[in-house]
Amino acid sequence: MTTRVEKVEILGAETIHVGYQMREHVCEEIVANKASSTYVLITDSNIVSAGHLDAYKSSMLEAINRLRPEARVLTYVVSPGESNKNRATKAAIEDYLLSQGCTRDTFIIAIGGGVIGDMIGFVAATFMRGVRFAQVPTTLLSMVDSSIGGKTAVDTPLGKNFIGSFWQPDYVFADISFLETLPEREFINGMAEVIKTAAIWDEAEFARLEKHTEVFLEVVKNRKPDNTVDLTPILDHIFKLVLGSIKVKAEVVSLDEREGGLRNLLNFGHSIGHAYEAILTPQALHGECVAIGAVKEAELSRYLGILPPVGVSRLAKCLSGYGLPISLDDKVLQSRINGKKCPVEVLLKKMSVDKKNDGSKKKVVLLKSIGECYEPKASYVNDEDLRVVLTDEILVKPFENVRQDVVVTPPGSKSISNRALVMAALGKGVCKIKNLLHSDDTEHMLTALTALKAATVSWEDKGETLVLNANGGQLVACDEEIYLGNAGTASRFLTSVASLVGVNGDLDHVVLTGNKWMQKRPIGPLVDALRENGSSIEYQNREGSLPLKIRCGQGLKGGRIELEATISSQYVSSILICAPYAEKPVTLALVGGKPISQLYIDMTIRMMSAFGIHVTKSTTEEHTYHIPKGSYVNPPEYVIESDASSATYPLAFAAMNGTKCTIPNIGSSSLQGDSRFAVEVLKPMGCIVTQTETSTTVQGPPVGQLKPLPLVDMEPMTDAFLTASVVAAIANDQTQPTSIVGIANQRVKECNRIAAMRIQLAKFGVKAEELEDGIKIYGINYKDLKTPEKPGIYPYDDHRVAMSFSLLAGFCKDPVIIQERRCTAKTWPGWWDVLHTHFGAQLDGYEPEHTKSVVAKGNGDRSIIVIGMRAAGKTSMSNVIAQRVGFKYVDLDDEFEKIVGKTVKQYVQETSWEEFRRKELELTRKYLTEHGSGHVIATGGGIVETPEARELLKGYAKTGIVLHLQRDIGETISFLSEKDTSRPAYQEEIQSVWLRRRGWYDECSNYRFFSPHCGSPQEFDTLKRSMALFIEEITGIKPVEVPQKTSFFVCLTYPDLKEALADLEDITTGCDAVELRVDLLKSYDLTYVSEQLGLLRNHTSLPIVFTVRSVSQGGKFPDGDYSTLQELCELAFKFGVGFLDLELSLPEGLLDTLSSKRRFTKIIGSHHDFAGVFKWDSAEWESKYLLATRLNVDVVKFVGMAKEYKDNYLLEQFRESHTQKPLIAINMGEYGQYSRVVNPVLTPVTHERLPNASAPGQLSIKQIFQARSLIGLETPKHFCIVGEPIGHSRSPALHQAAYKVFGLPHTFGKFETSDAQLVKEKVLSDPNFGGCAITIPLKVDMMKYADELSESAKTIGAINTLIPLGNGRFRGDNTDWLGITQSFTNNGCTSQITGNGLVIGAGGTSRAAVFALHQMGCQKIYVLNRTASKVADIKAHFPESYNIEILDSLESVKRIDQILLVVSTVPGYNEIELAFQEKIETALSKGGSPKMLLEAAYKPHETPIMKLASTKYGWKVIPGREMLVNQGIHQFARFNGLKPPFEPVYEAVIR
Repeated sequence: MTTRVEKVEILGAETIHVGYQMREHVCEEIVANKASSTYVLITDSNIVSAGHLDAYKSSMLEAINRLRPEARVLTYVVSPGESNKNRATKAAIEDYLLSQGCTRDTFIIAIGGGVIGDMIGFVAATFMRGVRFAQVPTTLLSMVDSSIGGKTAVDTPLGKNFIGSFWQPDYVFADISFLETLPEREFINGMAEVIKTAAIWDEAEFARLEKHTEVFLEVVKNRKPDNTVDLTPILDHIFKLVLGSIKVKAEVVSLDEREGGLRNLLNFGHSIGHAYEAILTPQALHGECVAIGAVKEAELSRYLGILPPVGVSRLAKCLSGYGLPISLDDKVLQSRINGKKCPVEVLLKKMSVDKKNDGSKKKVVLLKSIGECYEPKASYVNDEDLRVVLTDEILVKPFENVRQDVVVTPPGSKSISNRALVMAALGKGVCKIKNLLHSDDTEHMLTALTALKAATVSWEDKGETLVLNANGGQLVACDEEIYLGNAGTASRFLTSVASLVGVNGDLDHVVLTGNKWMQKRPIGPLVDALRENGSSIEYQNREGSLPLKIRCGQGLKGGRIELEATISSQYVSSILICAPYAEKPVTLALVGGKPISQLYIDMTIRMMSAFGIHVTKSTTEEHTYHIPKGSYVNPPEYVIESDASSATYPLAFAAMNGTKCTIPNIGSSSLQGDSRFAVEVLKPMGCIVTQTETSTTVQGPPVGQLKPLPLVDMEPMTDAFLTASVVAAIANDQTQPTSIVGIANQRVKECNRIAAMRIQLAKFGVKAEELEDGIKIYGINYKDLKTPEKPGIYPYDDHRVAMSFSLLAGFCKDPVIIQERRCTAKTWPGWWDVLHTHFGAQLDGYEPEHTKSVVAKGNGDRSIIVIGMRAAGKTSMSNVIAQRVGFKYVDLDDEFEKIVGKTVKQYVQETSWEEFRRKELELTRKYLTEHGSGHVIATGGGIVETPEARELLKGYAKTGIVLHLQRDIGETISFLSEKDTSRPAYQEEIQSVWLRRRGWYDECSNYRFFSPHCGSPQEFDTLKRSMALFIEEITGIKPVEVPQKTSFFVCLTYPDLKEALADLEDITTGCDAVELRVDLLKSYDLTYVSEQLGLLRNHTSLPIVFTVRSVSQGGKFPDGDYSTLQELCELAFKFGVGFLDLELSLPEGLLDTLSSKRRFTKIIGSHHDFAGVFKWDSAEWESKYLLATRLNVDVVKFVGMAKEYKDNYLLEQFRESHTQKPLIAINMGEYGQYSRVVNPVLTPVTHERLPNASAPGQLSIKQIFQARSLIGLETPKHFCIVGEPIGHSRSPALHQAAYKVFGLPHTFGKFETSDAQLVKEKVLSDPNFGGCAITIPLKVDMMKYADELSESAKTIGAINTLIPLGNGRFRGDNTDWLGITQSFTNNGCTSQITGNGLVIGAGGTSRAAVFALHQMGCQKIYVLNRTASKVADIKAHFPESYNIEILDSLESVKRIDQILLVVSTVPGYNEIELAFQEKIETALSKGGSPKMLLEAAYKPHETPIMKLASTKYGWKVIPGREMLVNQGIHQFARFNGLKPPFEPVYEAVIR
């Protein structure tokens, strides 16, 4: 039932209706007033799922039956998402309308968000040259923005909304009840447009929005089980904000329908926001980008001197108050955009195509104040000014033509602002605070006080006045930790305030934390004093620094409190401010010597008096104060003085540049010590200073005539010493430096400021020396200043460092880079604006090169870090890695023991685990810094126990490889419990240690490798080969490539891969990849999936296709469980899988996030239509293909369902017209098998040993090749063996057996000859020649016909394989050596040995044997033959590095070292002469494990040498037929691109 409908006029008619639950009103209004024969409801499938389409159809039919019974209702549903807002989808809708006989009287109703509204509006604009339509927006964003004004469009691959028209809807129905089903993020997203609209047009509405931030988020985040929201508590607020935004837009559109100028104002935040969106979409939503853009454009307005700083502050606070990001640094946004960069030049390029621009001139909407724009249109801006607001670093150009007389009013004092906020919040009643500093520090303070329910706040005077309504000190705990950034004052004051906080239900503590700098700053003396007075405070990380956990409800006891006050006066002020609320009056005694910064203590006492608490100084005890018990009474109004520390910068600018500057509201009567800076520092340096009670004016001497100060005590104004230092840098007197003392406390501010000034001044060529409590600066002629080299001046995130060096930078001959320029927001957010607009300094934005590149690169020589539990195999696997990449291996535990001179176990026993961890961290930091290249560094298992070490590893993983080596935890426990005695025992159960560390290992690493249990040396060798292959892939040495030929992958459909291992070799035969269907596994637990990946990687060298197929796409994985899916996909990336299958039906943001994390993994963008709903000429496929290309996937995989044979023709037409990416396009079902046969790349196949096929109609490789032969796609080729004699050759049987396995139509014959020329004429000239095997005596003679030679063929000097390359060219190869190595490894030998080998014989095969043994790692290769002369030829043929030793006598045989492998190449039927046999036996007696002998002769089955070695000397012998088969398998693979299985080929050979 409609509760309320408001109508808004646009373009002279009340066609916009705003209401709640007004579906019946909508249908009644349309049917009653818009006569039509056909009403068409068009929406997307999300709206259908929510039940809205059925409801609207029912209501439309009811209205039609009553009012226009002759009319009909049609519906059309499109897929959701921006990727479907394209010309193909629009054309499909139009085709549907035409097919249904729709005419010009058709009335279209677009129900949906902005995508639907834009696209369907464009359909209405062009169908039949324009038909009527209504917008029914279903999102907040579309209600207040896209549905109003008649803009319609579709996207193109080159950009959004480039093709469209203006076409006004007949109605816009904004039904707020739709928002009840709107997801939280979408709801918040829409608020950006609402806030933007109020900011440009309606200050009163903006002020109303500011008051509702807290309740809005509370309601919108409070979701029911079905994810809907009850808007009742804020329904009136939502109604008003929707109505208000619509009224503004309607008014603007009515005044300027076609964007002549005024309508540009609605694009506030969009010029920059759209540029961000173009880069960050789809992870960042439109409203989120507009929010950031609005803040940036407001900052630009402030930078140009148009908008007061409070305007930027209010806008940012309002946007963030509604949950929107206001910078790219927003933590939530960062987690979504996955490290995407927004390079400034890319942003500017995106902005150059903005429709508001005039040619190349950029235009931006500038704010004058909240509720008012600078001009009634967008304003021209230049790139330099845009760069300043878009970058985090700034270029200060040489000061030229600066203004001579300037008046500057600095922001409110940070010190006074923070004190006033705390006192007013603890007080009673309302206090209006004026000139409050709007900065990061005060924002943190205000946020904390409101979180603790100290007060409610609102704003008056366009945000210039804070109205604080306090609760009389009744603070309660909050449920979230209080983050204070780098706000030192806030952290110190709130530590005492938190001790006064009361318990709030179950909430009984407050946690204060800050950024990394704040977590290093000292707070120990204050905590000690509070603890002694009854407070319960715990350090959460580093002793003596934040974060702190403060127990609530304990308060302060009062009485005497002693406090060390020589480090910071803020400790004193903190206790002073809170002392009135102690149980008893407080006597505060400052001990340890003269307190630092006494003036700030005096300031606190004077301000307490203004709030009704009068502190008295002891007359009997030095540095002691008496604070009465009481409560603050808030004055009606409190005016904050401008910040005297900040005032030093403009005054110093005048001093250094010889100009004049006046600060109108800081004089001699100021509360602040820094107000004395002009008189006590600048005047003695040569300036003319005029100071009244309320103002200060400085006139600088001519440039270059400042004088140094021999000695100045700046203890009363310590913060100003940085300003004084840069002035002193150009106070040029060769004989006299400037010495500043009394500033010891500046070492523990935001950074060690004294050290910072020394280090950064040196970059200008200015020498400075640190004193015990100060600094000495040797000023130079300003003309001699050096320009600091890149990366420029580093301010240590310290506002005062950055502002100080901005003054000196302008005196250099070239522009100076200042990093982290936004840190000035701590006290003066608009400092750069003042420098630019008031003083006339020329500035530009700067972006370092490294932020511009987002291209993934190979690892190069960067060191690889290996982490993992003890006993995970770090030593063995790190050695494998080091060997493969050519790095040096370092074990940090071993290095530790070398340094301390004792074992880790001894060290822990003699000291402690804590001390070991500290030293371990030092060593890790040293190695990561000093050995950042060329090393594989294995860490101790517990390195992740140390927070700083975790940060170190996470930082390294951003650009390098941190590999987590994981082993089955049961195996690990077994080893550590029974065998490991070299390391100190764990202090708890190993399982508990693993559970605690598991998440740390994961967050610290960017790659993971799972080592399955190895039960034999052969299995361990397989593991090592698996690791080597893994390292090749993840380092970029040899990443997986998309096949360029006919290729296949098989899908494993097992719940547990252990079931498949026995058959895996057969199942994967002929495949180019193997698919792990994760959705079919029995568990999605990450540990289980890791084990499955480890098993698969260790049992195949094929690239893995990692697939998680959802239910709606024909799989088993639950639809909508995106968080688990993301975890699984990120696990796949960590395991370096070859391919990841990503369903294109997933949310676009998730797709983009995952595809951007691919590293060397190739992305397959897939879409499956199991139901056969879409023909291949449907817009659905086109939209998905456009999405795939936008995501830049590596392979597109589309799977339809053929319902008739001609569906294959449509598919092939689609394939022919979509060649931008490798395309797997197939039809399922019996009719679709043809498409599998002709698919050119990575065709999914099945195998008879699989439990079931993964899709209907799937074929085996054999079936596909048989079918390809029948239809002429696989041309029969002729192969043969050439040589003499070959009558008994088993090569034809071997190859023909393999042809049978794969269903290939080829033949393999024999061509017996010893004449190479005859082979060329008769065999190589055959047009269907596929290749030939070569045997004696042609292995050398045939080399002359090879245009290319493999490396093995070149080294061996013989070929056994010749392959046609086309155009009469051939490639020669040698696979004999592979037959040798494969035979050894198949029989249990490791692929790399440490030992020596022996070759018996010196014939043709002996050279292949030498090459093979060298490849297997033999240090020495002995060669034994009847005649030594032939052996000499062999030795001369190979490089010296092969270390070949000739055995030419029995004595030489007796002297040999142990041999592990033997290859016999002598003819098998020949009898062995006795002398030769004696030498052979002597050699065989020197055998050592694995003690294997391979016979190269395949006849007879047992040769004399085999029998001798086996029976007499215990060698494991391998018959020659195995070598024959293995070399033949490799030869076949080179001929055909397919590797056949061993067993059927072997059976054919021996048969």
